[in-house]
Amino acid sequence: MTQDTGSPDPGSARARWQARYDASRTREADFTTLSGLDVDPAYGTDDSEWPGEFPFTRGLYPTGYRGRTWTIRQFAGFGNAQQTNERYKMILGRGGGGLSVAFDMPTLMGRDSDDPMSLGEVGHCGVAIDSAADMEVLFDGIDLGEVTTSMTISGPAVPVFCMMLVAAERAGVDTGTLNGTLQTDIFKEYIAQKEWLFGPEPHLRLIGDLMEHCAEHIPAYKPLSVSGYHIREAGSTAAQELAFTLADGFGYVELGLSRGLDVDVFAPGLSFFFDAHVDFFEEIAKFRAARRIWARWLRDVYGAKTEKAQWLRFHTQTAGVSLTAQQPYNNVVRTGIEALSAVLGGTNSLHTNALDETLALPSEQAAEIALRTQQVIMEETGVVNVADPLGGSWYVEALTDRIEAEANAIFDKILAMGGSTLTHDDVEGLASAARSGDNPVTKGLLQGIESGWFMSEIAEAAFQYQVALEKKDKRIVGVNCHEESVTHDLEILRVSHEVEVEQVRLLAERRADRDDAAAAAAVQRMVEVGRTEENMIPAMLEACRAEATLGEICDALRAEWGEYREPARF
Repeated sequence: MTQDTGSPDPGSARARWQARYDASRTREADFTTLSGLDVDPAYGTDDSEWPGEFPFTRGLYPTGYRGRTWTIRQFAGFGNAQQTNERYKMILGRGGGGLSVAFDMPTLMGRDSDDPMSLGEVGHCGVAIDSAADMEVLFDGIDLGEVTTSMTISGPAVPVFCMMLVAAERAGVDTGTLNGTLQTDIFKEYIAQKEWLFGPEPHLRLIGDLMEHCAEHIPAYKPLSVSGYHIREAGSTAAQELAFTLADGFGYVELGLSRGLDVDVFAPGLSFFFDAHVDFFEEIAKFRAARRIWARWLRDVYGAKTEKAQWLRFHTQTAGVSLTAQQPYNNVVRTGIEALSAVLGGTNSLHTNALDETLALPSEQAAEIALRTQQVIMEETGVVNVADPLGGSWYVEALTDRIEAEANAIFDKILAMGGSTLTHDDVEGLASAARSGDNPVTKGLLQGIESGWFMSEIAEAAFQYQVALEKKDKRIVGVNCHEESVTHDLEILRVSHEVEVEQVRLLAERRADRDDAAAAAAVQRMVEVGRTEENMIPAMLEACRAEATLGEICDALRAEWGEYREPARF
């Protein structure tokens, strides 16, 4: 498809795009090829869809990356808060644009480092956070008012977020100006990652309170990052990742509407987190389909009137599951291809995995190579010069349509599981159900979780892929083909047991220094608020200010709400 270089029809899509492009701010940069050829900011015909135009298949902004490049947001965390703080400063000092916090397993499960169930796990898959004091150390010397911060945690996301707010307060930062993302996506925990604390209803209660609090007090902060990444890593197909994730997002929209929130106010606070796997064109098509499905549902079903409420903004991480322990340097190539697919799909921020992550937490050298992978794509390849450069490709457009159709078929199954007779194309019926508070998608999600349907679908997809690998219908270099190698063993990062010993010592010291009665009273007050319809966030903040620990807060809520046990499926 070629560009008509003459003047566009004044009423055409191209003319509308041109007007918006001219009114937008673009970066000061050299937008030419390596050989010096000028390139237009976007290409298409007068009547084609253009970047920045509903339903945003070609991107949210008329400028593409000419206006602003994606945020380089490297996911990091290991050992204690001090060690991770040093890694963050390294990332920011070498060109990272934002932070993404990885937590250790005890933190992800809402347990303190001295809990017997934490033994041997402290600091091993992320940073250990026990209280607001740890958060102060984690971000020491980093201006939370200036750096956007993402936190990948769902089960205990709300108390961890409150601890970050307390750390920001103690650093003198106006918390109302904070910008960043909290994952908080409990649906995907039941579907794929399995890091929950309670049953769905209490978790949704906390999430609703958080949505209300952020909409009122921290408007730039995104309290929910709906995560397809972990669904894909569990073995789903691209279409399943897309459909399950967007359905989760629709469920959170229904939650916000049920709280009486204005969709045009809270929907911009929803963001998404996708996997970039190694099938280059399929991933690009997935990202493009995601934007337009979301935009249509938000406008036509949930009544969003503003563009920002219809936008699907997303972070991408390259596929951890594609990394291999065999011939690990091949992982640099895989990660580069996956990162490029995310960029060509229009990601808003990006994490690139390190070559050694299949073996251990990234070494400093591997982390730097991962960072430089993004910088090479951004600075050297020219892909930032043109918005949606693959738009109009017969293959990409057909694949985008195909993935959208598969996702729509999955939406219909989810609706049916919830007892609805509606389908994805019954827009008026879905909109009426949304207005009446019927919540048909949420009902389907909860039924699918309780019956184990999501788990079964992912397991079947993973099984089929494994069969294809064993038959060599699908190939992985260094694993089931081209297995000869001269690669030597890597030097990998190992977290010493002394980290756990020191973290437990610090936790005991902080408990000894605090007012135990005040901490206990604040936790009890939080539980009492939970028995009412009052928003729990202010009470939880008070508990964190009193240095109540994560385990103490979560244990009190476990005692109140009970622990969730998923149904047996296999």
